[in-house]
Amino acid sequence: MSHQRTATARHYLMCRPSYFTVEYAINPWMDPAVPTDTAQAVAEWERLRAVYRDLGHRVDLIDPVPGLPDMVYAANGATVLDDRVLVAAFRHDERAGESTAYKEWFQQQPDNYQVSAATYTNEGEGDYLVAGPRILAGTGFRTEPSAHAEAQDVLKAPVVTLTLIDPRYYHLDTALAVLDDETVMYNPDAFSPGSLRVLRTLYPEAILADADEAAVFGLNAVSDGRNVVLPAAATTLAAKLRARGFNPIGVALPELLKGGGSIKCCTLELRHAAHA
Repeated sequence: MSHQRTATARHYLMCRPSYFTVEYAINPWMDPAVPTDTAQAVAEWERLRAVYRDLGHRVDLIDPVPGLPDMVYAANGATVLDDRVLVAAFRHDERAGESTAYKEWFQQQPDNYQVSAATYTNEGEGDYLVAGPRILAGTGFRTEPSAHAEAQDVLKAPVVTLTLIDPRYYHLDTALAVLDDETVMYNPDAFSPGSLRVLRTLYPEAILADADEAAVFGLNAVSDGRNVVLPAAATTLAAKLRARGFNPIGVALPELLKGGGSIKCCTLELRHAAHA
């Protein structure tokens, strides 16, 4: 069934991949033996930023740091809800320095952010997806279960724990995308049986992705409630979105996919408190 969808202006934080390369492997998509083209990665990223700006969204930038090639995946840096910021604590040493960079960025902004550094390992919006009144929280590979209670306390929203079981989909944002406050799309094969029951209960009308759509990172998508920016290769998933009243916009990020990330990984949403 198709619905009338409404877009709302969003505020995103992104990081130019000036130092992007794959020199280590911390997920199944990374292979240091495969050459990377940093200039091509920057061109892909610039195209994505242009799409957001053309849609009327605000895009702020955090400066890339030499020696942190994965910093382009800004979604992992923090989770932001009502101007409360929970800065990530990364599982792998190769990314640990990103926490400091993101914490300092938020502390330096004129916005009145309440910034908290995580005690427990979590990887920001990689595993924490705000879905209307709740936060869907992934665990299984990167974010530890004890981090979910901390997210609930800091961000002041109920957390629903979802367990990931396929190492290819090591973050929740590779297996599930929030389309609007009531609608999600996800890959059923990525979740434990119990978590799948939770998703079916919460979202009986969810869009389901098949294995091929998941494998091109089709679920690593960003939605403003109407426009859904997703990998260009996910054409079948785009057709499903269109049938449900969304406007899919395909963007190709093949170079950045070599690091195990795509559209959503490059995009951290900054959600602000509503003021009367």
